[in-house]
Amino acid sequence: MSANRPVRLTVVRTEQLAPSMRRIVLGGDDFDVFAARVEALPQRYTDLYVKLVFLADGFDYPEPLDLDVVKQTMPQEAWPTLRTYTISGVDEQQRLVTIDFVVHGDEGVAGPWAAGAQPGDTIHLRGPNGGYAPDPAADWHLFVGDEAGLPAIAASIGALDDDATAVAFIEVDGPADELDLDGPAGLELHWLHRGDAAAGTTTLLDDAVRAMPWREGRVQAFVHGESALLKSVRPYVLRDRGVDRRDVSVSAYWRRGTTEEGFRAWKSQQTDAVIRPST
Repeated sequence: MSANRPVRLTVVRTEQLAPSMRRIVLGGDDFDVFAARVEALPQRYTDLYVKLVFLADGFDYPEPLDLDVVKQTMPQEAWPTLRTYTISGVDEQQRLVTIDFVVHGDEGVAGPWAAGAQPGDTIHLRGPNGGYAPDPAADWHLFVGDEAGLPAIAASIGALDDDATAVAFIEVDGPADELDLDGPAGLELHWLHRGDAAAGTTTLLDDAVRAMPWREGRVQAFVHGESALLKSVRPYVLRDRGVDRRDVSVSAYWRRGTTEEGFRAWKSQQTDAVIRPST
């Protein structure tokens, strides 16, 4: 199968992890193709992500689905809508792929789909790709993010060595949105509650990171979430704390007040918005 041909997976089960977080577990015949693509990546990334492919209603698409063919042969209104999501887990024994969705109301495309997804529903995925994995040689790890960054943070924490040291700050609506994360004994996990404030409007994460006693030794930092994090935590870590750029992964997953299309246009204009460790 061509790398640009999305795989087609089927919803096996769903789970409401928190009021604003819904888990979709996928499987099906194309799992082996997806797993092979994961194995073909340069390393086992913990911020593994895919493009979910949402087909427009009222059109007949070629099978197997090929996005290049669609764009070459079908009108623009038939072009699928793509949404980027982190893979929370790949279970090769059970042949399952897990994706956790932030669900807030009926706005957008992916969230409402996840909210209403039922076993037997199908979805196409293009990818995967990634850019980060915890370095066992780091003296300690720093994780900072909101709900959008939570799946990648959870996967990264779960991949840490048993003797690793880490500090994580995660902003959510409230106590009901906290998740049980598997991590080493040396993990300090801090949940920050925004309460009635809208996501992407607080300084909770920035304040917490700046107030934290900075540890000695080499740190590897992972800061992913709303775009405001780039303007606050990123310069503090790089400039004020002097962390090597190669040890910092900072990426905006969304921008308040914009659609994903608008967000992608904004992000493409940021010449240095994403800093990832060299691989």
